[in-house]
Amino acid sequence: MNEAPLKLLREIYPVSRETIERLEIYVSRLIEWQARINLVAPSTLDEIWERHIADSLQCVAAKPEGRNWLDLGSGGGLPGLVLAAVMAEQCESMVTLVESIEKKAAFLRQTNRQMRANAVVLAKRIEALETASLQPDVVTARALASLPRLLELASPWLMNGSVGLFHKGRDFERELVDCDGVWTFDLVHHRSKTNPESVLLEISNLQRV
Repeated sequence: MNEAPLKLLREIYPVSRETIERLEIYVSRLIEWQARINLVAPSTLDEIWERHIADSLQCVAAKPEGRNWLDLGSGGGLPGLVLAAVMAEQCESMVTLVESIEKKAAFLRQTNRQMRANAVVLAKRIEALETASLQPDVVTARALASLPRLLELASPWLMNGSVGLFHKGRDFERELVDCDGVWTFDLVHHRSKTNPESVLLEISNLQRV
């Protein structure tokens, strides 16, 4: 990795040398597996550190006190494996990644082992999870679904004290309007440091209307 993305990462969150090494393993495995299965948009591979790693790292910057993370629809490991790379240095931390497509789940498991991170991969549909067995501090999702659908999927945890961190693009205001009359919640906008058109929505105290 050259100096420009490293500087950006450390502007977002103070990543250690060991975390960078784990992230380099992740990026290497992602590029290798991308030739076999579609994990990220091919057009973004040349900017993987800025478009994906730094973007995912904003979750840790938003909730640095989080220790138990649940990543829904992990896909290519964003933000889940980036979180796991950071949490590997935190005591009593855990990242649970949920991915229903077995090939992608296999990528997540193998890469997690090679990174020597502390993540668990569940190859299940989100709706099939035993929600009572998971007690996350923070629930994340990136490029998974519209906000009303995300809130439905995450509601077992967000209605019981967890905080949601959801990456959203330029249409996030419309998605917030679509939640009117269905959900109420407290909201914090974290403006993206990697894309001026994107935000990280922090949602807490979720309730059905």
